[in-house]
Amino acid sequence: MERFACGVLSRWTVCRLQRCRQSHIQPSAGAPSLVLGIETSCDDTGAAVLDETGRILGEALHSQNEVHLKTGGIVPTVAQCLHRENISRVVQEALDRSGVPPSALSAVATTVKPGLALSLGIGLQFSLNFVRLHKKPFIPIHHMEAHALTVRMLSPVEFPFLVLLVSGGHSLLVLAKGIDDFLILGQTLDEAPGDTLDKVARRLSLIKHPKCSRLSGGQAIELLAKEGDRRQFPFKSPMGQQYDCSFSFAGLRSQVTMAIDKKEKEEGIEPGQLLSCVGDIAAATQHTIASHLAKRTHRAILFCKAKGLLPQDSPTLVVSGGVASNEYIRETLRIVTDATGLQLLCPPSKFCTDNGVMIAWNGIERLKEGKGILSHTQEVRYEPKAPLGRDISAEVRDAAIKIPPLKLKIKC
Repeated sequence: MERFACGVLSRWTVCRLQRCRQSHIQPSAGAPSLVLGIETSCDDTGAAVLDETGRILGEALHSQNEVHLKTGGIVPTVAQCLHRENISRVVQEALDRSGVPPSALSAVATTVKPGLALSLGIGLQFSLNFVRLHKKPFIPIHHMEAHALTVRMLSPVEFPFLVLLVSGGHSLLVLAKGIDDFLILGQTLDEAPGDTLDKVARRLSLIKHPKCSRLSGGQAIELLAKEGDRRQFPFKSPMGQQYDCSFSFAGLRSQVTMAIDKKEKEEGIEPGQLLSCVGDIAAATQHTIASHLAKRTHRAILFCKAKGLLPQDSPTLVVSGGVASNEYIRETLRIVTDATGLQLLCPPSKFCTDNGVMIAWNGIERLKEGKGILSHTQEVRYEPKAPLGRDISAEVRDAAIKIPPLKLKIKC
């Protein structure tokens, strides 16, 4: 596969030189690689152009957040329609801002898995039309791989390193051994933490709160939690007696729902009205999610150390995905890394949420190593569900590592 990919690039380079001569543009020796990245896995339409050093030459993003706030969640058909309406403009804006014409691109990288089927389909179809029109190589991208590798655009992080990916659709603990080589230590058994935060926010009707009308569910929970007392609602941390690195958040959401039901009866209000204790519930929910993530990550670190899977010098934990923007969760994880001697790296919030930059960077990484680069795209398909690497979670479970207690006292 790698020999085939390198061969494709060689043939493409010849074609590019021919086109440059025809248009009187003489490429300089060793001209930098330039990749256009396109992201449509969920509800954000993103595009960016990067060079081989990770420099962002141009980017554009269309967020559907306000539309989906009104419906109380992402409606796939609505997301599809908005992607279709905006993708051409977003890509053109990224290209215009970069000053890079399509003819100068080295390749186009696009998210093809995992994600919402209808959203992925729009990005893939647009990209295939684009690469066929401009005769460019195509690089299919795994969305979670892109999240995991974004940090390497910003810091010189060497493989292997541990990654916690947390978002509205995913929660994963993986060991990154290479750009396409991952070991899954644990993943969610039901719903993702971002989904839980959004559902709790909807049940609390936080969109009606004067401070939260334009915020996502997770953002609203984080904001109100700063004013709340988590000790008022001592929710039980999930999976306390299961010594693995898997996650479960559905049971916590049930606990929160029962607490809300009880408080509504006590205050004599109907569902849909704001409780007086929304800050306390938000704080308790956020803390329990952060604690659960921290404990599973702590076990993953101890497992990797016991198996010699992390380097002795400067072992690193990378935290990425939309939920990684939550400062309380970051600080909770910092307690774990401080206790275990790991370096904690979190990309800036704008790179934690879905964007074209991370897709373009993943394309750059793959282009450098000649991996997954296609010249023939007839067989490319999107995959709504797709694992990231080899699952060794059973081995982690069999190790049955008990973690020492840590005092998770956070000031945010």
